[in-house]
Amino acid sequence: MELRTAASPRDVKNYTTERLREEFLIPQLFFADDIKLVYSHIDRIITGGAMPVKETLVLKAGEELRADYFLERREMGVINIGGTGFITIDGKTYEVGHKEGMYIGRGAKDITFASVNADAPAKFYLNSAPAHMTYPTVLIKREGEPSEGVVIVKDENKVELGSLEDSNHRTICKYILPGQVESCQLEMGMTSLEPGSVWNTMPCHTHDRRMEVYMYFELPEDAFVMHYMGEPTETRHIVVRNEQAVISPSWSIHAGSGSRNYTFIWGMVGENQDFDDMDHCEMKDLM
Repeated sequence: MELRTAASPRDVKNYTTERLREEFLIPQLFFADDIKLVYSHIDRIITGGAMPVKETLVLKAGEELRADYFLERREMGVINIGGTGFITIDGKTYEVGHKEGMYIGRGAKDITFASVNADAPAKFYLNSAPAHMTYPTVLIKREGEPSEGVVIVKDENKVELGSLEDSNHRTICKYILPGQVESCQLEMGMTSLEPGSVWNTMPCHTHDRRMEVYMYFELPEDAFVMHYMGEPTETRHIVVRNEQAVISPSWSIHAGSGSRNYTFIWGMVGENQDFDDMDHCEMKDLM
């Protein structure tokens, strides 16, 4: 497990490009038959990727957590951006398809990841946060019929925003949030941009009550997203490629413009779960 410390905005404005990338960019999340985890001191979020190809992968706590098992004091959200796979939790196996997700509650002990097809392996993207109580573990689907242990994303949590004229026509699909999938503090979702649109969050915002991680994907090899961060009057940028993630402190804006359309997964942890609790930045005030 890789460790990242927190950073002060007074220091970050003096960082070089290399230092910005070292502190905030996760350049590779998915390794064949391995689990990559990055522990950030910013609200104690863990961001990671599990890519089982020929092997079944076991999620372990590691020395960094000083816990008997990974979710002893934590909760976790998972979204699969690869082929169909299996997540087995304390002996119960869930089949998780492309762009389907899971919320796994505190106290789940034995967690493994596997793929249905080694030629099209699952890519399980993970966000985990400290938890003070246990909420039900559920499989999350974008479409279909709900059943025991299966939650379907509600229509009101599929929000279409923006326009092609403003280059930001996009759909926000909220997976984990109050009223749909209960959690202690973790929220997760996915935003997809339509062809011809490149801006993901504009006007941009901060939220001092929550930090956020963006993971960009569905980008061709030669494409990129220019991710903007920093205080509104001290903006910086990080070039982000396919299946890379950026850690965003609560004091930082988090927005991006791509060389083409793309999809990204957002995960938030912190003080509250009010999705609309944002401090919007006027476009005229950005520097």
